Amino acid sequence: MPVRLLFHFTCRRFSSFAFQLIIVVSLCAGLASCTSSRPALGERGYTEEGKASYYSRKLQGHKMANGKPYRHGKLTAAHKTLPLGTRIKVTNLQNNKSVKLKVTDRGPFVRGRIVDLSGKAARRLNAIKAGVVPVRIKVIGPMPGKK
Repeated sequence: MPVRLLFHFTCRRFSSFAFQLIIVVSLCAGLASCTSSRPALGERGYTEEGKASYYSRKLQGHKMANGKPYRHGKLTAAHKTLPLGTRIKVTNLQNNKSVKLKVTDRGPFVRGRIVDLSGKAARRLNAIKAGVVPVRIKVIGPMPGKK
């Protein structure tokens, strides 16, 4: 086979391979952009909307899931699935008041509710009188030791 023909055949095979490679890479990039870019549960930026209630003062001193006693005057919350120690911002959707809290307990265990607030947090959100208010929670910091 003459050198010229061999060169033409090799270049042709290479360009076909390069074209196929470009197509595959383009498809992969296109599919990757279709995946969800929402933060996972517990990661900074994760948000959730639902109803919030608050702990009764009667629970003062009772042991929470983190092993410490509940304190009505602390800025804490209970969530069913967020890791203990996670820092969250809770916003009352009726009046736009917000408070930053630390998840220290599990709950609430009432259908439709996503977070239980300490008494101090409920006061800051003006949720005491209503008892249950619509809220948005946003993770502002993962649990300590997780980045």
